[in-house]
Amino acid sequence: MERRQARPSGWSGAPDCMKLLAIDSSGMVASVAIVTDGILTGEFTVNHKKTHSQTLLPMLDELVQMTGLDLHEIDAVAVAGGPGSFTGLRIGSATAKGLALVLEKPIVSVPTVDALAYNLYGAEGLICPMMDARRQQVYTGIYHFEGEEMVTDLAQAPMKIDAIAERLNESGRMVTLLGDGIPVYLDRLKGLLTVPYRIAPPHVNRQRAAAVGALGALYYREGRTQTAAEHTPDYLRLSQAEREYAEKIAAGKAES
Repeated sequence: MERRQARPSGWSGAPDCMKLLAIDSSGMVASVAIVTDGILTGEFTVNHKKTHSQTLLPMLDELVQMTGLDLHEIDAVAVAGGPGSFTGLRIGSATAKGLALVLEKPIVSVPTVDALAYNLYGAEGLICPMMDARRQQVYTGIYHFEGEEMVTDLAQAPMKIDAIAERLNESGRMVTLLGDGIPVYLDRLKGLLTVPYRIAPPHVNRQRAAAVGALGALYYREGRTQTAAEHTPDYLRLSQAEREYAEKIAAGKAES
């Protein structure tokens, strides 16, 4: 199994002496947060019907007003960089790029599945986020904590439910499941999983900008930043339109 530390040293609880604005619109959830000196200053999260184009900027404006934040004081903009909903990622990316450009601040791109796993900081056993990617797939990964360090056993990727269940069964370890793919595929997982498992509770089982900000602060400290011009979402697979176009091209070549 792949093993990769999410950061070089554990979370000590010490102030980061930085202020990050965090954004996550990678799935059904729209979430914005401010993380200041290692403390969650404010967070606005909505998981209800309206599109991110309707909710994200009003939520950001409300959060700024409620906290009295001067956006010029932030050190960076942290954003869930993918995978996820193509439309949601584009909206989050465009918002982060616009803010970073105007404020002349760097962007910290945080892998979406990593941030989901980081919701369960310090949890025992394995952590397996699953985001519904449709076409009988999920965006997923496998993680665990060694003390205060998050280790990546399987880097985020699109996978079939059967394949990720097999990887979890091979580990032989108890696993905590989270993400919007769990209710979609839970009946299948019940039949596939032979290892003990549990479902994360509501306050940590979906995307949260607070986790993006917390992990983003660690990445910022490591110098893992981008300019607004450099940042692009990481979709991990082709869009439906791109897949259909590729299939048409392949079909045309076969006929000729």
